[in-house]
Amino acid sequence: MTMDEIADRIRAGLSRKPLDESLRFDCGDDGALRLEGSEVAHSDAVADCTILISQANLSKLVQGQLNPMTAFAMGKIKVSGDMSVALKLGQLL
Repeated sequence: MTMDEIADRIRAGLSRKPLDESLRFDCGDDGALRLEGSEVAHSDAVADCTILISQANLSKLVQGQLNPMTAFAMGKIKVSGDMSVALKLGQLL
């Protein structure tokens, strides 16, 4: 999946359950997605919570092929900032 396809998939989830806080998926050289409310933007602006993840793993995550808790435990996801925002990820996807 491209970052645009990932953003579209996330946007659909946010339309059902908007975030009260901001969350950023940082995929390094592949780019970053910032989520806030029901909006998704290609942005590396500061967020309440930042999740470092590869684009390949983010793609698996939004397709339901990667469990967020398992990915965190295996080191495929690194979280900085407000961990409670990251925990809302399961509701979003």
